[in-house]
Amino acid sequence: MSAVGAAVRVARSERPTTRWTAATSVVLVAVLAYLPYAVYSGTTDTLVNLFILLTFASMWNLLAGYAGLVSVGQQAFIGLGAYIVLYLGMHGVSPFAAIPFAAVGCAVLALPISLLVFRLRGGYFAIATWVVADACQLLISRSATLGSGTGAGVSGLSGFDPSLLTAYTYWAALAVTVVALASTYFLLRSRLGLVLTGVRDNEIGARSVGARVSLAKRLVYLASAAGCGAGGALLAVSQLSVQPNSVFSVQWSAQMIFVTVIGGIGSIEGPIIGAILFFVLQQTLAQYGTWYLMILGGVAIVVAIWMPRGIWGFVSARIHVRPFPVGYWLRREPADLRDPPVS
Repeated sequence: MSAVGAAVRVARSERPTTRWTAATSVVLVAVLAYLPYAVYSGTTDTLVNLFILLTFASMWNLLAGYAGLVSVGQQAFIGLGAYIVLYLGMHGVSPFAAIPFAAVGCAVLALPISLLVFRLRGGYFAIATWVVADACQLLISRSATLGSGTGAGVSGLSGFDPSLLTAYTYWAALAVTVVALASTYFLLRSRLGLVLTGVRDNEIGARSVGARVSLAKRLVYLASAAGCGAGGALLAVSQLSVQPNSVFSVQWSAQMIFVTVIGGIGSIEGPIIGAILFFVLQQTLAQYGTWYLMILGGVAIVVAIWMPRGIWGFVSARIHVRPFPVGYWLRREPADLRDPPVS
């Protein structure tokens, strides 16, 4: 600490924004919750898909951006979450009530899976997660009860009025997304989040100071599985049916990785920005076929070369504002506004 006019304080953000973020978030959620009364069902259907992808991306960001676990097999839990809803619906449970069970069930199933894949690191870990997802798909496809390879329709939804079903699905998707983002935020601000930040920046250093790195990674893996399972449950409800080739598709991992890397990995804001950008491009350019894919590739190349920390990383490094501050900054303040400096 310098003794010539400035004191240093450790803070969550260079500019206090937590209260403004909380107030803005509450207003935004309230506005989004009112939308089914104000817009057509096509708009809410589009937003459901956006919420599902945002949930997936946030969970992948938690896994790779903080725990350093680059997985290309999170579709395993998307598919398992969808099939848990399908199975419970066959036994009289409302698909909406089955969403929490899907999240918890995927977290439970992720524990034995983690005991296997955590024996590997780096690229081997990534490939192992993909193998697990394919194995889950093959096992599900052999079950005649669950529709085998052709899948089956979700039971318990036929009694809903179509407009009410659309609204309920939208509200369920909004609730899952809010819970996923809020859980990520509070988890990263906890002691576990501090360990994860240390793991992300320097895993060897984190281990050297006594951090329980393996436990932290496993807990994050379970949390990510639960979030992806809830998203998969929403996918089953929104599509009214479940097909193994669809819910276990590696395309889901590709999309969540694209969204997170473009928006900014290692931040809560990154997946939000990436998901919005991806959906804007998808809704405006999908009709152009091959050009749509070329533009997506061009965006990825531009961001990778000129904004390696993603769009949000590029912006936040210049404006020094973090709506969801989970790390720490060193703030310098005039000494006459603080306690006398210690030399």
